[in-house]
Amino acid sequence: MKVKLIKGKVWKFGDNVDTDIISPSIYMDSPEELREHAFEAIKPEFAGEVKSGDIIVGGRNFGCGSSRESAPEVIKALGVGAVVAESFGRIFFRNAIAIGLPIITCPRVSEVFEEGDELEIDLKGAKVRNISKGKEIQSEPLYHDVLDIILKGGIISLLKGMQKNE
Repeated sequence: MKVKLIKGKVWKFGDNVDTDIISPSIYMDSPEELREHAFEAIKPEFAGEVKSGDIIVGGRNFGCGSSRESAPEVIKALGVGAVVAESFGRIFFRNAIAIGLPIITCPRVSEVFEEGDELEIDLKGAKVRNISKGKEIQSEPLYHDVLDIILKGGIISLLKGMQKNE
């Protein structure tokens, strides 16, 4: 399976960024408004300035809180290329995989990256590189099946592809 590298500018967040911060419930009825207000409580400029391919770096317990599926969906809708954090809320992690959002657990990632650094991810090799500072750290490898789901764009895309092959 050929895996491309993911490269982008870092948007850095701290520990315990919950799903209510990522996708504020007041805007849940309007996907467009939700995108405009993502992360607004802690980084108001994010939704207006994030570029396609940028990468979120989080601390511990990123995506904790409620099980709202809109949290990883709004991140993907904004064009974020991947989320790398020291640890994730379990349901957020599962929801991100389900929609094909690359999500990497990487101890010490908060120590190695600052806002604006250029980050490169080798999903298959489980490596996270800070291009700006010339540093590389090992991330937790993704299981083959999880990597396949991400590369296919999510569970629905994976299943559609399987149907075509029958």
